Amino acid sequence: MRRHNIFNKVYGKLLGLSFIIYHLSFSPAGAQIHRMERVDSSAVDRSYNLNPVVVTGSGHHQRLKSTATPVHVLTARDISEQGITTFDDAIVRMMPQVSMAPSSMGSFLRMNGLGGKYILILINGQKLSGDISNNVDLQRINMARVKRIEVLDGAASSLYGSDAIAGVINIITDQPTQQMVSAESNTTVSGEGKLTEGVTLDVYKNGFGSYTSYIYDRADSYHTYNEELVKGSDTETQPTMAPLFTGYRSDLLAQKFTYSPNQHLAMNAGLDYSYKMTDRPETRDDITGGTDYEMRYKGLRLTSGLVYKFDARNSLQVDYTIDRFRYGKEYDVATKTYAVGDYVQSKKQRTIELQVKAVLGLLPQGTTIVGNDWRLEKLIATSGNINQETYILGYFAQHEQSFRAGASTITATVGARYDYHKNFGNHFTPKATLMLSSGALNLRATYSSGFRAPGLDELYYHYFSVNRGKAQISFGNQQLKPEKSHYLALNAEWRTQDVALSVTGYLNSVNDMVVKQNNDLDDDGRQMLQREFPELTAEQAAKMVSYANYQNSDKGDVKGLQVNASVNITRDLNLTANYAYTYARSKTSDEWSLLERSIRNAATVALNYHHAWRRYGLNVNLSGRLQSKTYYTGSYEDAPGYGVWNLHTRHSFDVLPWAFVEPGIGVDNIFDRTDRRPDSSTRKYALYSPGRMLVVSLKLRLKN
Repeated sequence: MRRHNIFNKVYGKLLGLSFIIYHLSFSPAGAQIHRMERVDSSAVDRSYNLNPVVVTGSGHHQRLKSTATPVHVLTARDISEQGITTFDDAIVRMMPQVSMAPSSMGSFLRMNGLGGKYILILINGQKLSGDISNNVDLQRINMARVKRIEVLDGAASSLYGSDAIAGVINIITDQPTQQMVSAESNTTVSGEGKLTEGVTLDVYKNGFGSYTSYIYDRADSYHTYNEELVKGSDTETQPTMAPLFTGYRSDLLAQKFTYSPNQHLAMNAGLDYSYKMTDRPETRDDITGGTDYEMRYKGLRLTSGLVYKFDARNSLQVDYTIDRFRYGKEYDVATKTYAVGDYVQSKKQRTIELQVKAVLGLLPQGTTIVGNDWRLEKLIATSGNINQETYILGYFAQHEQSFRAGASTITATVGARYDYHKNFGNHFTPKATLMLSSGALNLRATYSSGFRAPGLDELYYHYFSVNRGKAQISFGNQQLKPEKSHYLALNAEWRTQDVALSVTGYLNSVNDMVVKQNNDLDDDGRQMLQREFPELTAEQAAKMVSYANYQNSDKGDVKGLQVNASVNITRDLNLTANYAYTYARSKTSDEWSLLERSIRNAATVALNYHHAWRRYGLNVNLSGRLQSKTYYTGSYEDAPGYGVWNLHTRHSFDVLPWAFVEPGIGVDNIFDRTDRRPDSSTRKYALYSPGRMLVVSLKLRLKN
């Protein structure tokens, strides 16, 4: 109830502001509103920009065509046109090299064959913390403020430090800087209880900006099967209510202030508060698949920073972030140990980060970046018996220089980063790129190195839990070494005003991969575990066959090919198609095996039509994701491939100079594709759709 009260309060204030704006439009003081330029003009104009501004690849703003490191870009408009409201859907529907497997322990994100711990998630260049089984809580990303999402493939530790081995996903947020007051409501409803409601209030005047947003997001648990295989049988089934998709309720409240007293200085300060609770079926005696508790997550992120521009080519940027995140179990079924409402904390995490970066134009046609950052990470894990912290101090430098060579331009980039880690000492990661540009053609070659410092859980875990009467034990390993990678890529690109075609081949080699190793138990081993964990009973120990610990035992090897194309067929019609081939494997001892959850072939397609008739604009978007089977290791069987298509329409009305209305209607999963295999202990899934669903949305914006 408390969360809904917050929503009602914020939404009520925005409606009140909308009412004021409405009356201003008919008052003498508000007469000038009719002469102002429309801020949201998507009903009267639409162009397909194939050369947007990006920052992630090079560390400074430049056009996509000019960056020596290829970057994939998803704009807010691209996301809106496909009827997407969550980060998970945006990245999976539009990026074939990315996959997602939702669960109560966060979304299992994979990119270019590698798992979530190798993917660095940034918001405006600052790390998003909050680890849940090596996955970031993606519900903390404020989709109401997304301006664009930039995806950088491959190692990028020379600029971004630890964790950037598979790639970097940088969410760039938007804060309008036109003199205005605006309020917006954006609602999307679809099947299985899915509802997303976002409201924003923006005020900008005389260099001061205030940006408030609130998002309520919910979805029900569901499954596509009603039965599971009885344990130990390949044919006998029994009823189950175990969800394929775990439902949730989440709230995200964000406030940001900006102030620019002059053209040189810009300052900002912000706060993001997130709350999420899973919504799973409760335990019952007559059917399997229920749970005694829900997972509860809380996050608080504080940011501040400034940018000082000495001139057009020289600037200094300072950013400071405090990120707190915790999660645990809240019981909704009484057990022998816990009452309804009891909360048991699993993890409490805190990250403090300070970054200072200078972007300098020291040489003509050249850009130099120098900077340093400091990051403190602290972890308290009740079940893992951890109360530890560590820090990392990094210094980085990069220079990009362009040269004329006849009718062509050569751009070379060299960079390096030095990191000192409290637990692992010194680490050095270089980078080098070379780009030849001739008219519409770009040829690129990239080498970059990456590293990942093992997490505090992997170092210090002393984990004990009991799940359905079965004891689970894991040990950390303080002798672990950092994981290191080498990334090589060749890219050819043809980019004009109406055509963008890119082909990239790459090799990513990872050494000293940290894996959780299972160890067989004998009687001596069981006695050792009982000494380590006095709470482990003799009966539980007798049932145990193994325990786990972390080791540097694997070598990873990922080879891939990506093809990306976007064509403005006409002024109103655009076609985008992306394909990713990924061959990902790991080596333990002398044996190679395919990487868990890797996908060999995947493609995304989007056909978008937009046309405007005076104050009305029609947008029709047909999109699809197609992929081959998903590989699983051990005793798990592979998940079959699938193809899912979605159709969405949006209808834009500039009803008045100060009002914009955009209803939408569409269908997700047009051909009703689902995975209806019975649940079993050997079965994993790749397609989590409940089937065909109607999607209805309404966007309302009022502004002066």
